[in-house]
Formats: sequence, C-alpha cells, structure tokens
Amino acid sequence: EVYFKNLSKQKQKKVMEKNGNSHKLRVCVATCNRADYSKLAPIMFGIKAEPQFFELDVVVLGSHLIDDYGNTYRMIEQDDFDIHTRLHTIVRGEDEAAMVESVGLALVKLPDVLNRLKPDIMIVHGDRFDALALATSAALMNIRILHIEGGEVSGTIDDSIRHAITKLAHYHVCCTRSAEQHLIAMCEDHDRILLAGCPSYDKLLSAKNKDYMSIIRMWLGGDVKTRDYIVALQHPVTTDIKHSIKMFELTLDALISFNKRTLVLFPNVDAGSKEMVRVMRKKGIEHHPNFRAVKHVPFDQFIQLVAHAGCMIGNSSCGVREVGAFGTPVINLGTRQTGRETGENVLHVRDADTQDKILHALQLQFGKQYPCSKIYGDGNAVPRILKFLKSIDLKEPLQKKFCFPPVKDNISQDIDHILETQSALAVDLGGTNLRVAIVSMKGEIVKKYTQLNPKTYEDRLELILKMCIEAASEAVNVNCRILGVGISTGGRVNPREGIVLHSTKLIQEWSSVDLRTPISDALHLPVWVDNDGNCAALAERKFGHGKGIENFVTLITGTGIGGGIVHQHELIHGSSFCAAELGHIVVSLDGPECLCGSRGCIEAYASGIALQREAKKLHDDDLLLVEGMSMKKEEIVSAAHLIQAAKLGNTKAESILRTAGTALGLGVVNILHTVNPSLVILSGVLANYYVNAVKDVINRQALSSAKTVDVVVSNLADPALLGAASLVLDYTTRRIY
Repeated sequence: EVYFKNLSKQKQKKVMEKNGNSHKLRVCVATCNRADYSKLAPIMFGIKAEPQFFELDVVVLGSHLIDDYGNTYRMIEQDDFDIHTRLHTIVRGEDEAAMVESVGLALVKLPDVLNRLKPDIMIVHGDRFDALALATSAALMNIRILHIEGGEVSGTIDDSIRHAITKLAHYHVCCTRSAEQHLIAMCEDHDRILLAGCPSYDKLLSAKNKDYMSIIRMWLGGDVKTRDYIVALQHPVTTDIKHSIKMFELTLDALISFNKRTLVLFPNVDAGSKEMVRVMRKKGIEHHPNFRAVKHVPFDQFIQLVAHAGCMIGNSSCGVREVGAFGTPVINLGTRQTGRETGENVLHVRDADTQDKILHALQLQFGKQYPCSKIYGDGNAVPRILKFLKSIDLKEPLQKKFCFPPVKDNISQDIDHILETQSALAVDLGGTNLRVAIVSMKGEIVKKYTQLNPKTYEDRLELILKMCIEAASEAVNVNCRILGVGISTGGRVNPREGIVLHSTKLIQEWSSVDLRTPISDALHLPVWVDNDGNCAALAERKFGHGKGIENFVTLITGTGIGGGIVHQHELIHGSSFCAAELGHIVVSLDGPECLCGSRGCIEAYASGIALQREAKKLHDDDLLLVEGMSMKKEEIVSAAHLIQAAKLGNTKAESILRTAGTALGLGVVNILHTVNPSLVILSGVLANYYVNAVKDVINRQALSSAKTVDVVVSNLADPALLGAASLVLDYTTRRIY
C-alpha cells in the first residue's frame, strides 16, 4: 500500500512538473449562503476532481449556519465536501446595523482561519456583505483573490459591494461580455480577466431532462401539473426597505387573487427580511391551501422546479440569470436587478401602486414558453476556470496593476489559454443538401458539415439536431463561443415565431414546421429562422456589397430564383411574410408554366430548373451538342450543358439564354420601379451569365431616374450560411450580451 501511494505521488509530481508547476495550488473557497454555493459548488467539484493540481479548503459562514434560513451548510456536507471551518458571523436583527456588525464580526474571526490555512488563492463570489469581509481579510493578509461574477450591474447596495470586491481582487471570472467590458473600464488588468460564463450554467444546461415530477409533487403536492404553478422568491431592497416591503405585500395579494399553486421561498438575511416574514404570516401564507412556504430548496431540486414552472416572480438574480436557460417566464419586481442583462423571458414591473399591475403581469406571463437564453453561460465555465487557475504564476508580484485609460477600443479576450471567438451555428436547408457551419463574427466559416437532406420531416429534424450538437461540441475545441443558431430554408417563413409556413416543392414535408422550439430546447441556444432569399440579403448587408448601403436588393439565381429587399437598412418581410418573392414576378402573360402554378414568372425563364428544361428539349431534338461537346450516355442533361453549348456557338442555346437574361432584366426593372434601390446584387451560380443582360435591359427599359442603379455580382462564397449566421450575429451585436 505504501509503495503504491509513493508511486501515485511520483506520477502526480511528474504531471505537475510537465505543466510547469511543482506546487499544488491551495485553494480556499468560502461560501456564505445558499445562493453563492450554487455558483461555487461546480467549481469546488472541479477542483476536487483534480487532486494532482489542487488542494481544496472549504470555509462556511453567514446564513448557512442559521436555522431560520435552513441550516444550508448541510447540503455542502451532503455533496461530500469536508468543511474545514464554520464561522458564525451573522448578528441577528435583520436591519442595517446588523449587517454592519456582521461584517465586523467576520473581520474579527477570519484572520485566525486564514493564518492556519495559508491558502495560495481565495475564491470569493458575488456581492454580499459577507463576501466583502472575506475579500478585505484576504487582501490585507496578502492572499490572492479570485472574484466570481464581477463587473455586473444590478440595483441596491449590491453594486457598490461588488465593485469594491473587484478592486480588492487579483483575478476576475465574469459571465457576460458587458461585465468584461465593465471590468476593463474599471481599470482592471486585461490579462487577469476571464470571460467564462456562470458556473451554475454547467449544471443547469444538463438538468432539464431528469425526473422532475417527483420533485414537483414533493414541494407542491401530488395534484400539480407542469407549467401550472408559480415559484416566488423576493428579497428586501436594503436601500429602500419600506418600499420593498410594500411591493412584497402587493405581490402576495396578486398571487392570492391569481389563484395558482405557488411555492414561496423565505427571503435572505438582508435588512428588512424580518418585516417581510411578518407580512407572509400576517396574510396566512404558511397555512393557505394554494401556497407552500419554505426556507430552503436544494439547488438541484430548485432547478427542476423553476424549469417546469408556469412562471417565476420576485426580485432574485436567479430569475434574470439562471431561469433564462429554460425559457421559463419571469416577472422581475422593483429595482433590485436594475441593470442586469436579461433574456426575452423577463417582464419588468419597476413600480406598482396596487396589486393590479402585478396581477396583469401574471396574466401576461403565466404558462408561456420562451426560447432558451445563454446570455450568462454555455455550460463550459468550470473547465475554463480550472484552466485559468492552473495558469496562475505564484511567482508573479502580488501587488495589483491597474490599466488606466485610455482603454483599447476593441478589447477581445486576449488571455492566451482561453482565446475564444464569438460565433454562430449556421444551418442551410437546401433542396439537396443539409449544411451546418460554425461562422465567426468576421464571416469566416471555421468548420462546415454537409449531409444529404432527408426526405421526411422526422429524419430531417433528427439530422439537424445531430449535426448542430456535433458542431456545438466541436466549437469548444476550436475556441468558438456559440451565440445562437440561424437557419436558412426555402419557402415562406414566419421569423417571429421560427415557423416554416410552407416550403418549395424541392423540400418535401416542410409546412407548418416549428424549427425554433425543438432546436432551442435541445441546444439551450436562441434560434432564428428565415427564408433563404432574405438570408442572402442579410449576408450581403453584413459581409458583402450591401455593407453600409441603405437600400438594396439581392437576387439569387440558382436552382430557383429568390431574393431579399433591404430598405432603410432593414429587411422587408411583408404583412404575411411573402415579401421579396422575386422569382415569381410575372414578366409574360403567356410564358412557360412555373412550379408555383402560375405562368410567365422569372423563375420559369431564368432558374436552373428552367434552363435544364430547355436544355433537355434541345437534347431530345439532337440540337444541343455542338463540336467540342460530348456527353456520356448515363449523364443527366443540365443547365451547365446549355451554357457550354452557347459558349461554343450553339445559336439556339444562345437564344434561350438571351431570353432568360431578358426575363430576369425585366423583373429587375419592375423591382427598380417599385422599391427604387441604389444597388442590385446578383448572387448564385448563374449570376455571372446574367449580369450583362440585366444591365442591357435596364438601359433599354428602365425610367431614366432608375438607370443610375449599380448592378454587381456577389463576391460571397456561401451567402446562405453567412446569411443564417447574420441572423444570430446581427441580433447579438444589437443586444450587446
């Protein structure tokens, strides 16, 4: 046994020497309450899983050790962590003076603990007054501090405490791009900031599919159904206690009137919490048949409860952060979370004089389902944080360095070991192939996957999910952060709901299909869907000739004819999402039949299918092949053969292409006279063959005021994928995550 222990130690030593660090990093994690433990626990599990690199010491203080708040230190023990020290630091009273006295008591007790532990680094979370005492003690005792969730903005005194801890901390792990920018603006060293995402999301994004009905029944009763109950969690606002208690009274009145089963969690230990508990008891909440009032719910079970709730109401940061991962509707009350980044699932009630405003918000939100949001994380925070911890050089000077203005205009993540690129998953649903790609913010296709498009709806959706999951996994390996999924598909699309209303004949079984919900649920990412022509226009607006142009039209010339119209920098969808069906502009009353059922459409003349049809007619009459051309017996006649024949002098082929170019040109003239763009972009495989013909028709047929339009050929290699990516990248740029 001794031999094997020594052998194991030697192996660990070799691993550490290989990584350039012969010293195990001694990490002290201090947790103060149930909320911060939900963020710190995933990191603690990660540290514990790598004993060759880390030694973990756990210190418990604050409301963890108070019976009225659930004695939540027990869940730390249940997670099999050894608690090195328990510090009773809360002075009861639940008012402003008690908070100050609690900080002072913690400052008195912590030095002895830190002297005994002698940690290399202390991990401190968030913005609680207990955390301020921890950071102050560690900083004054020359212990390095890693601060989790710095740089965020919310309401009340929490902002001031959070930013004070930031100034004391040596290293920073933030959850959002905005938080990172705030830290940089606060003069923190760029190289010591890690944009990792929220650690709790590592557990959240894998939690929803677990057995949840037993948990719901345990906390709310056996007769409750999913999406038919409410979770309420409201804390006092320490800078305006009187108003926050009034808001809590109105909330309870509204919940009683709304008459739905409700799980109410007791407030935290902040000043004003005692008065809020009195309000609960005054209204009989603990004995009301519709309410279940509890001090604490284990985080694993709380996840399941909010994931399947009809709504969450209150002012907890959990509502605006973690709950977005499930798309559960949230009503955020008051000012406690003012400034937080939120998903579209959050409805704010900033102020309320009566219960009516809150009741109306409940009626609006209850039972809805929103797209999953990943503003605060993608499920890979802990691996990034552990990698960051391993990179810390204890030989570096302890004294902090501040990066005073001027701050760089465009700060990217420049930490060598975790350089990541904001990217989108782009999906192109073509008539033949299904393609998925990782596309960067600059329009670079980092990785692309292609499969034949299945014929049935079920197989197609299954393949989309499989390819997207594979691409999302690979994104971590190529250091790309996926912001969302954009889907380009043929047919008429409702982009607001993410539904394909009906598709072209090229894509079978593709009508009234909700693409957003199943893909968003599976990947926990926001999903956007639009028509392939519109996507091509978006690609040009972001990456191509349309960049910076106020009014332009993109015309796709491929298997079919499609396009998109950008007017005053915005894409036009129309009242029934049928705008820009440019291939079905009629240019002849007695022209050839189109796939849409009409006659004389541009698509019936100038599409790849139309040219193939005419090429087959010539071939059947032995009029296609000319000297210099040959075809194998089993070779299928295509539009390419017609173009080749025309180049070699086949007059009939030339005539067909001339007619096709004229039809396309007449369609463009109609577009010029309707929306008057300053630029027309021809895209697709046939664009180069049509551009001169289109210009000639414009010169002959257009009004003189419209002839000044520029007609160019797209220089984008893959407008469908780039357009699908633009759906995501444009939106995230506007939202500034």
